Amino acid sequence: MTQSLNFKAQIPTIRIYTKVVENQSIQIRIADNGLGIPDQIKQRLFEPFFTTKPIGKGTGLGLSISYQVVTEKHSGSLRCESTPGQGTEFLIEIPVCKAAP
Repeated sequence: MTQSLNFKAQIPTIRIYTKVVENQSIQIRIADNGLGIPDQIKQRLFEPFFTTKPIGKGTGLGLSISYQVVTEKHSGSLRCESTPGQGTEFLIEIPVCKAAP
């Protein structure tokens, strides 16, 4: 094969993986091959009302609420790993059994 088959534009792809981690938690990974997220935006992703959309096109609550549900209601974790130019991956980890209060 020649280098001419190395496409500059990739077909947009989303991958979803799930696995059990040491019989203690469930991990869900959602990844894309997009442009990635710059660090200055990535640092604010889970802040309430933070959005990169124009005024009137988003509330900036989606990831904030998701973070709250995963961490507070399910004692789990939600994080984002992204490198500009290399895509983004969200990792959700939730315990199999919630600890007793």
